[in-house]
Amino acid sequence: MMEQMVLDRKVYQAYLDVLRQELVPATGCTEPIAIAYAGAIARKTLGQVPEQVELIVSGNIIKNVKSVVIPHSNGRKGLEAAVAAGIICGRPELELDVLSQTSPEDLQQLDAFLAGNRVQVRPSQAECPFDIQVKLTAGQDNAYVRIIGSHSNVVQVQKNGQLLVDHPFSTQGVSADENHRLLNVKDIVTFADTVDLDEVRPILQRQIDDNMAIAQAGLTQNYGANIGKILLRSYGNSVHNRAKAWAAAGSDARMNGCEMPVIINSGSGNQGITASVPVIVYAKECDVSQEQLYRALVVSNLTAIHLKTGIGSLSAYCGATSAGCGAGAGVCYLYGGKYKEISHTIVNALAINSGMLCDGAKASCAAKIASAVEAGLLGMQMYLHNSQFYGGDGIVAKGVENTIRTVSTIAREGMRSTDAEIIQFMIGNSAPTKEKDPQHF
Repeated sequence: MMEQMVLDRKVYQAYLDVLRQELVPATGCTEPIAIAYAGAIARKTLGQVPEQVELIVSGNIIKNVKSVVIPHSNGRKGLEAAVAAGIICGRPELELDVLSQTSPEDLQQLDAFLAGNRVQVRPSQAECPFDIQVKLTAGQDNAYVRIIGSHSNVVQVQKNGQLLVDHPFSTQGVSADENHRLLNVKDIVTFADTVDLDEVRPILQRQIDDNMAIAQAGLTQNYGANIGKILLRSYGNSVHNRAKAWAAAGSDARMNGCEMPVIINSGSGNQGITASVPVIVYAKECDVSQEQLYRALVVSNLTAIHLKTGIGSLSAYCGATSAGCGAGAGVCYLYGGKYKEISHTIVNALAINSGMLCDGAKASCAAKIASAVEAGLLGMQMYLHNSQFYGGDGIVAKGVENTIRTVSTIAREGMRSTDAEIIQFMIGNSAPTKEKDPQHF
């Protein structure tokens, strides 16, 4: 019997910390929720309802808030509604579940607040693609909150010019912390093989429960473009198609106002759904033990986080691509794959689907998730059938880590101008109305 690899204790603890940091609950698309979170903190700091609100946000925040429904807001969309919802309805102690306890009375107050046209929106001048600043004023009092780099990274809180929270930050972007820099595919597989499941079971079980529940909602109710339902009706009930359909259905629901929480990955609920739901669907089909499912979810989640770490929280590169690779890696693990097989799955999937654009959070994210899951599963099937892409094939480099670094650099640096063009187009392009003839754009 082959001797089981032992992971360095520092790396083991780092991977545990990464999972605990990244796999947290959120209700609704995380960019408007992050705005609501900042607004809720600012309102608590100010201590009263503000007379004026200034919201300063980076272009990528605008892109991801423009077209998505804010949960617990009675169907509202947009930057003004997101910050106002946090101010009026938010519970800052709940962080990314900040709007989950909104009451009907809160919504009436929100209507009145928005009717007063108190919110002014301005673009951020920071280079960091993730920047949210909220300034509130009431009489002689004011409050200020800044979140930068990631969804709950509160770096400054002020009241009347006095700093209450002040953490170091850079407006150029946020580099990965030491724990994330330790991620690599070989150690991820070893960690999955050896982790004490008592240390990860609570967060993974909640991921299973919450993410499958919202997928079920997407398949049984009418949300968005109903991509999950269409996949099942069009392509049958094979496990391959169900894995795509259930993941897409979770996004159908989440992007279109469903008020159920999800366990996120890399700051994104869509990525959390993509990295987990296909693995769970395959685990049920293969009738594996719950222990094997947990370990496969460790592989899928950490792989998705590893791929996203070098790219950053927001970019022109669709994050579902990374999560779809993670799903393929997790399913490969369920089938007995180890480092070699999982590495080839990841490289194949990146070669297939890298380059899919992020044009903000909205209904079509569900279709992109289906495409990302397809790439992950095809990447696995290629290797199982003795087929693979090799170093030198396009962006594929020799070795899985080199390929991941190449894709990260392209997404982070090479696609900056693409991101700027997407944002400019979206800011200048009004949202389509339901009255338009769908044959004409």
